[in-house]
Amino acid sequence: MDFLVADWLLADWLGTPAWFWLAFLGLVAALTAFDLGVLHKEDRAMGIGESLKLTAFYITIALLFGAWVWAEKGADMGMKYYTGFFIEKALSIDNVFVISLIFTFFAIPPRYQYRALLWGILAVIVLRGLMIAGGAALVEQAYWVLYIFAAFLVFTGVKMFFASDHDPDIGNNPAVRWIRRHMRVTDRLHGERFFVEAVDHRTGKVVVAATPLFLALVVINLADLVFAVDSVPAIFAITTDTFVVYTSNIMAILGLRALYFALAAMIDRFAYLKYALAAVLVFIGSKIFVSDFLMGGAKFPPLLSLGVTFALIAGGVAWSLWKTRGLPLHDPAEPISPGTVN
Repeated sequence: MDFLVADWLLADWLGTPAWFWLAFLGLVAALTAFDLGVLHKEDRAMGIGESLKLTAFYITIALLFGAWVWAEKGADMGMKYYTGFFIEKALSIDNVFVISLIFTFFAIPPRYQYRALLWGILAVIVLRGLMIAGGAALVEQAYWVLYIFAAFLVFTGVKMFFASDHDPDIGNNPAVRWIRRHMRVTDRLHGERFFVEAVDHRTGKVVVAATPLFLALVVINLADLVFAVDSVPAIFAITTDTFVVYTSNIMAILGLRALYFALAAMIDRFAYLKYALAAVLVFIGSKIFVSDFLMGGAKFPPLLSLGVTFALIAGGVAWSLWKTRGLPLHDPAEPISPGTVN
């Protein structure tokens, strides 16, 4: 029996021993339980200082995990993990801006935002896993798919660089309209609950109704799928190792809910970061073509790739903070007045 367990733990799963995956999933479960069960037993708003401290904790854990990847899978994979982590972390800043708009639109007060973000992150862990597994299968069967990913990244980066800033029209989101047509939705919050029993004013019957917090959760997850269309190909352009792709993605996203409250208060200070992110996407996409067609298939140096990526992101953050110095911070949206079931 012991031999069977040992063989199973050492068995290859998507190019990596099963015990690697179990160790990572155990770390994710432990962090989530500690975060929700110890740090945030009660619903409350998180201050900027607490947000930054918790963010530093998550980044430290992610960096230490990268050191473990480096030790177990080699320096090359360690570099690629860190590159993927920094790219995903930077791209998540745009995600924060959209999430802030979603919470504002649905009037979700800060004390309930953290719980909604937690459930959103849990959904992302599953959805990203499915997307990455699908992408890995495609690349394994047809390497040329990477060229499509690379061209898409270059196109997205150029488009991002020249695109004008505009707020998404959340009220006309197809998913929101569909839910409102097919489900009863309350027009006020009921604490942290996604569904409640309420009296339908048209029939007088007690029905199960979704709350605005549930609608916000749905839209947040749809927004993440849109962002994943950029971030997942970006990491596949760095490495096709499924373990490194998935773990770097998830470790960056795990700290997003902690980082959200600090970034939401100073999102206007990152007005110029999108240009740095556009340059990163163009660089990562171009790197594949340079490596395969100009370097004769030789690997693009991982250290150089990490250095360029980090320099672009750090430069974008520094320039944004300098250009927007003096702008006041703003607090997350406060709730609107309560209503009834519609």
